[in-house]
Amino acid sequence: MISWIIDFNKMKKTLVDLFENSVKLYPNNTFLLEKTDKVFEPTTYTQVKEKVYKLGAGLQALGVKKGDSMALLSEGRNMWIIGELAMFYAGAMNVPLSIKLEESNDLLFRLIHGDVKFIMVSGTQLKKVRLIREQLPEVKKVIIFDEQDHYEDGEIFVGDVMKMGDDFLANHTLEEFLAVGYSIQNDDIATITYTSGTTADPKGVVLTHRNYTSNVEQALTLVDIDQTWRTLIILPLDHCFAHVVGFYIMMSQGATVATVQVGRTPLESLKNIPLNIKEVKPHFILSVPALAKTFKKNVENGIRAKGETTVKLFKLGMKVRQIYYGDSNLDFKGWRYLLKPLVALFDKIIFSKVRENFGGELKFFIGGGALLDKNLQKFYVGIGIPMYQGYGLSEATPVLSSNGPEKYRFGSSGKLVKPLELKICDADGKELPLGQQGEIVVKGENVMAGYWKNPESTAETVKDGWLYTGDLGYMTKEGLLYVKGRFKSLLISSDGEKYSPEGIEEALVGQSKYIDQVMLYNNQSPYTIALIVPNKDNLKRKGYDLTKEEGRKDALKKLEKELNKYKKGGDFEGMFPERWLPSAFAVLPEPFTEQNQMINSTMKMVRGKIEKAYANRIDYLYTAEGKQTFNQQNIDCLK
Repeated sequence: MISWIIDFNKMKKTLVDLFENSVKLYPNNTFLLEKTDKVFEPTTYTQVKEKVYKLGAGLQALGVKKGDSMALLSEGRNMWIIGELAMFYAGAMNVPLSIKLEESNDLLFRLIHGDVKFIMVSGTQLKKVRLIREQLPEVKKVIIFDEQDHYEDGEIFVGDVMKMGDDFLANHTLEEFLAVGYSIQNDDIATITYTSGTTADPKGVVLTHRNYTSNVEQALTLVDIDQTWRTLIILPLDHCFAHVVGFYIMMSQGATVATVQVGRTPLESLKNIPLNIKEVKPHFILSVPALAKTFKKNVENGIRAKGETTVKLFKLGMKVRQIYYGDSNLDFKGWRYLLKPLVALFDKIIFSKVRENFGGELKFFIGGGALLDKNLQKFYVGIGIPMYQGYGLSEATPVLSSNGPEKYRFGSSGKLVKPLELKICDADGKELPLGQQGEIVVKGENVMAGYWKNPESTAETVKDGWLYTGDLGYMTKEGLLYVKGRFKSLLISSDGEKYSPEGIEEALVGQSKYIDQVMLYNNQSPYTIALIVPNKDNLKRKGYDLTKEEGRKDALKKLEKELNKYKKGGDFEGMFPERWLPSAFAVLPEPFTEQNQMINSTMKMVRGKIEKAYANRIDYLYTAEGKQTFNQQNIDCLK
């Protein structure tokens, strides 16, 4: 008799396997919800499978081969998810692209560097592709999600591709079609997700099928989701956070995924979010600080509109509830239990009605990207819809930890997913004891395969299977992770996107004889700002009389021109993504030196020291007056 021992860790667990299993378990459950006209229309798991098979077969008929790179550029919609799954059944890998990419150079780099042979694109994003089509000789076909009045060479409507799929399936056995998708292995590439790096060129994060399915399994150790749940994805689908927590987790549980109704403009799509939330009645929503702040503002505006009495009740109720719940569900409430009847009363008369604006079923938000403000988290606990801070990065597919209903503490990034190894290391890579701050380093099946065509950066970031995140943090005895900032310097925008500033800073100093030192800053703010140490001697040689106010204004105009060289129409246009270039700057009165501890012995800026020393100037640059180039502080600092 032969006994078999199965190593479940080595079983084939691709995204194709995950999808097939879900269709088998939940054939009649609604998988996708989409609103294109007046109401959200459901599509079941079985119906999605039929569409995926048709499109996947059409891609095979179109000439897509196993291992080919395809790109997907579209707003969130059914066809986005169907399109990605269809790619996998054709054996291809997806290069998901952000619709925020406005600069042709940004898009062009990703398409060329990613070896893209086929592009899937929505009608609204098509013009971006057409502008650079002649520079993409390797691209064989552009597949358009929306019917067009005319098609240029190499373009085809997705409906026609699906008709090709029907013909393919009519002339081949189902087994022949499925053989390609079923041949995909755990280590085969699913996506190449581009994230901005320290130079002009972004890095392509290579995520395998097993990276994704393992992170789905890991994330489910932090939150319980069942087949009755719905979510509305309000974040871009190109990021792996939306992939894993937005639709692959939901898919694994037979749950429902809705997308925001696509408007004629990005602003219109944004305005659709509150209405769509009420219609879909989601059980949880993924969010980022910028959206969390918008939701909060909308709630407060709604309360103010109801009059002074309601405002007073709201504020009192919020205070009572925040005291009752505290900063954590891990702390003993003690005397706070006495507040329970008041908490229930305020919930009945005010906060239950507030929650109706979020559909009435919303249990919590999960915050990704930049760290959520503690007061913001307390606000959402107050209204009865907690916003749980999570932590992750693209290189980890991305989820590493999160607060949740079972365990949360404001200010922390929550419990680690399981299984996952984590250690905190010093600058030399030596592991530090519990409670000490250092670089967060992790190991698990969710760690990326590497950076696409970038072995040097891969070797620097992943060592012996350990991912060096570049983030600063520590672990507590409670088993909670605290992320305290950037071990490596990063700009973090209001929507949570991150970018390393060094490349821009080096270029500004290297290409300008009027700028000696510069530090860029953005920490969840509306725009990036620059702290500049000017070369006054060179400004004087240029003819600017710094003893006179008019001369100083002319010098400021010159510094502004030096910064604008990297923006549209400038000498170095396209060198860096425009959204990370400074929108305002402050002229500093003294240089960064070892003496004032603003640079270290290796001549690197000590950003924390600089930020602390110039905190008031930084705050000033985010005012209407401070944003002006000719503000008085800038004029005075050039004396």
